Amino acid sequence: MSIPQKKNWKTKLHEIIYEADTPAGRLFDLVLMVTIITSILLVMLESVKSIDAKFHNILNVSEWMITILFTFEYIARIISVKKPFQYIFSFYGIVDLLSTIPKYISLIFGGVHALAALRALRLLRIFRILKLARYLGASNNLVRALKASRAKISVFLFTVVIVAIILGTIMYLVEGEENGFTNIPKSVYWCIVTLTTVGFGDIAPQTPLGQFIASLVMILGYGIIAVPTGIVSAEYTAQNKPKQELEKGELHLNTQSCPSCSAEKHKDNAEFCYNCGHKLQHA
Repeated sequence: MSIPQKKNWKTKLHEIIYEADTPAGRLFDLVLMVTIITSILLVMLESVKSIDAKFHNILNVSEWMITILFTFEYIARIISVKKPFQYIFSFYGIVDLLSTIPKYISLIFGGVHALAALRALRLLRIFRILKLARYLGASNNLVRALKASRAKISVFLFTVVIVAIILGTIMYLVEGEENGFTNIPKSVYWCIVTLTTVGFGDIAPQTPLGQFIASLVMILGYGIIAVPTGIVSAEYTAQNKPKQELEKGELHLNTQSCPSCSAEKHKDNAEFCYNCGHKLQHA
């Protein structure tokens, strides 16, 4: 019977910060999520002049407290891994840095603190915390469907552009400058706005013939919206093979991060890192 080795403080710190399978790790990540959301709300409230005028000091102190907490967290993430530069230059490492430094930069350049809203990107970790990785397979299918549909969608969009140019030119000839259709580009802009059913209302046909054409454009717009949806849906159906993906072992719920190279997405029962071969920590 093997005697379990006593974990040092770096190993414990790594489990708390990088793992979501342990009670301490889940608690840390949930507290982190609440802190990030609170920080984003503070930045949003600070942008409202009436609120900032009344509670500027409270908002500023609260934001500084959160920034200091994020600074300690960023440092802890660096010192708890054996290869810190891999974390620093990773996607999450860059996001963590960008979400921490705006408040410090605001001491020199005013207004930069608004960039703290970048902390919203850190909420991407919720996929790991709540084990939503099981849904990434569906998103991968959607990405593949979009890629497979890009040729058909490109041809469709090119056709829509041609239709918009033709109809815009017709409306320019029918309505004329006196009704707001001052030139062909502006008429094409009106046609695109109408086809997409946005309808800003800044330009509107005034003549009976123009209104009749506009009605046809509006009806055509509903059909145009449905076409790309049908193309992608057909490709998605063809790409959607979750059972085969599960057999290939592409979907896993393991949230362990390698303490050596910070690699993630290990298989559920993995003992060693697939990237560097380092032994994984188990709770």
